[in-house]
Amino acid sequence: MLKEVLLSTAVAASGAVYAAEPAIELTVQVKAPVSAVWQAWTTSDGIASFFAPEAEVQARPDGAFHVFMDPYAKPGLKGADTMQVLAVEPEQLLSFTWNAPPHLAQARAQRTVVILRFSPEGDTTRLSLTHLGWGTTGEWPKARAYFEKAWPNVLKNLQTRFETGKPYDWTAWREQLQQWHAKEDAKRP
Repeated sequence: MLKEVLLSTAVAASGAVYAAEPAIELTVQVKAPVSAVWQAWTTSDGIASFFAPEAEVQARPDGAFHVFMDPYAKPGLKGADTMQVLAVEPEQLLSFTWNAPPHLAQARAQRTVVILRFSPEGDTTRLSLTHLGWGTTGEWPKARAYFEKAWPNVLKNLQTRFETGKPYDWTAWREQLQQWHAKEDAKRP
């Protein structure tokens, strides 16, 4: 006990202060078994069932975690184009790199980390999402604000996917994207 008090006093006296890493932390209950929620996050078809119209997912360390919100965009601007799986603990943990949206080019050039934890609770799954690695200058605050709004929507889509038993229908989204790209192409000489 005396050693702990002395160590604590020494650290305080040295002025060493360590702030907790600022993170976006969300937890949701999903009406599905862990195996189903795990499949939704760790397969290309699973991602397309709630998150984005297209994906390439290889659920292994260093595997691809490419989530294409705009599959018609140029490479590098489709969404999470070149993200990578960092760690996998089947049906318990998935972590991957993440980047900012294309309109935040400075922050997009860097990476953050997303950690998902899956916990069975009866016939449901408690899913915890932690998104960390945020800078504090430049476009970082805008990137963080973007994901503070985006992640709750993604998790709500995941819940809805299992509540309805139906994957998300991306037809209208794809049509909007195609129209937008056609307009942009028409502007080019």
